[in-house]
Amino acid sequence: MEYVYAAMLLNDAGQKITEDAVKKVVTAAGVKADESKTKALVAALDGVDIKEVVEKAAVAPAVGTAPVAATEEKAEAKKEKKDEKKEEEKQEEAAAGLSALFG
Repeated sequence: MEYVYAAMLLNDAGQKITEDAVKKVVTAAGVKADESKTKALVAALDGVDIKEVVEKAAVAPAVGTAPVAATEEKAEAKKEKKDEKKEEEKQEEAAAGLSALFG
């Protein structure tokens, strides 16, 4: 995770994300830099617009809340159907009781 943070910090500072730069940031944070992780990160970020990716990621939580809202709506609809069914049953019982009186 510290490698990703290093890349974000470098990007935010307007610096180019290179192996040496990432190593310096990670080392400055008190972590021993791993050569393979550094190379993998730099290679993965080659040609990536970090600012654009971060902006898209910031929108994701708002999109992720839609299923929650849909689930809540379904639960509410189920409750309403249950309530309607109970009301219908009460009306049927009342009608049956009335027919027994006249019956």
